[in-house]
Amino acid sequence: MANYTIDATNKKFGRMASEIALILQGKKNPDYQPRLEGEDTVIVENIDKIFIDSKKAEQKIYYSHTTQIGHLKKIRMDEMLEKKGPAEVLRRAVMGMLPKNRLKSKRMKRLIIK
Repeated sequence: MANYTIDATNKKFGRMASEIALILQGKKNPDYQPRLEGEDTVIVENIDKIFIDSKKAEQKIYYSHTTQIGHLKKIRMDEMLEKKGPAEVLRRAVMGMLPKNRLKSKRMKRLIIK
């Protein structure tokens, strides 16, 4: 069981998110098995100093639906950064990069953003 501490100062957003997803899956360990949850914990520090390209912040759109007809909600990344902060944006990016199975929620619990 290893604890990885990542300093987000001036690191690119997407590259850091993909690295975190690999660690949470356990692919950095020599005894990796896809059916197992993994044991590694990731702690992200200085999330306010992360580098997000302005073009990405304007073009990336998050969608949510209320299950009612015509109720598709859209929010741009720059609006999400103002409203919920960079921690929520990073959490959503890592969630999208993990495999879609029952281990996803267990793996996300081992991501700590400060």
